[in-house]
Amino acid sequence: MQNNRASIFAPFDALIGFREALKIVERQVEDKKDLSEDIFDSLNKKICQLKKGDYVTINYFFIDEYIETSGYIKKIDIVNKMIYLLNTKISFEDILNIS
Repeated sequence: MQNNRASIFAPFDALIGFREALKIVERQVEDKKDLSEDIFDSLNKKICQLKKGDYVTINYFFIDEYIETSGYIKKIDIVNKMIYLLNTKISFEDILNIS
């Protein structure tokens, strides 16, 4: 009887998913960094050396934060300035680092 009574007053999550939604809202927003000429030139040289099938790790700006992704290059579109990994499309302008 005592255990049953305690469970009646146990806290519960009345707003399922609310805490997760708050975590998304609370996450830090980053501004896109302006690259120096030296870094920009270095990135351009790296991009020119890349070819289809290379495995790369790219740190890039997406929506409001920098993220890192790795994968094999599916396509490099010089005209539209895009790198395509298997499931990701990255603009040259958003790239912070390539390794």
